[in-house]
Amino acid sequence: MERVVVVRLPTTYGEFRAVGYLDRRTGIEQVALVHGEVSGERTLTRVHSECLTGDVFASTHCECGDQLSAALRAIVAAGSGILVYLQGHEGRGIGLLAKLRAMRLQEEGLDTVEANIALGLPVDAREYRVAAEILKDLGVRSVRLLSNNPRKRAALVRHDVAVAEQVPLLMEPRAENIRYLRAKRERLDHDLPHLDGIPGLS
Repeated sequence: MERVVVVRLPTTYGEFRAVGYLDRRTGIEQVALVHGEVSGERTLTRVHSECLTGDVFASTHCECGDQLSAALRAIVAAGSGILVYLQGHEGRGIGLLAKLRAMRLQEEGLDTVEANIALGLPVDAREYRVAAEILKDLGVRSVRLLSNNPRKRAALVRHDVAVAEQVPLLMEPRAENIRYLRAKRERLDHDLPHLDGIPGLS
């Protein structure tokens, strides 16, 4: 992982430093947004998987765009932190076109896990080595991880980034993503206690 450039990045959330990386093993370009002075321990961190439909087009099929915005706001409110934005993670690692095909199958009644399987694709092909290498390059040894996904936490620990705390990042469910969120909880082990009590989800 090669650090290529650091540049000031003012945003509507606050001011960040954009740290650009090149993964020489894959050729994929990556970026981390750093706010404030981050310390080595207990750095508030979001490891965010690329999601064009949610992050850019504000799709309500998922909660990705809402989580991205909430994470950036939380980092600024805390005074410091890092958001690692992982390209190559589109559709839990299957790519944009495959994700769109999976979404079409979900419209026909499959859940997000069943759709990937029906396409002959992995349920979750994401890999977090890159995120761990970026965090280590930024001097981070342990994180307070903004995530509902215990598998993400376990992956960072496997790559020698300690997770001091997992901080929930719970978004208000929408009519369009309730089935998706239920599948994430029931099939992918996400911690989503805010779904309790919603009709059809408890």
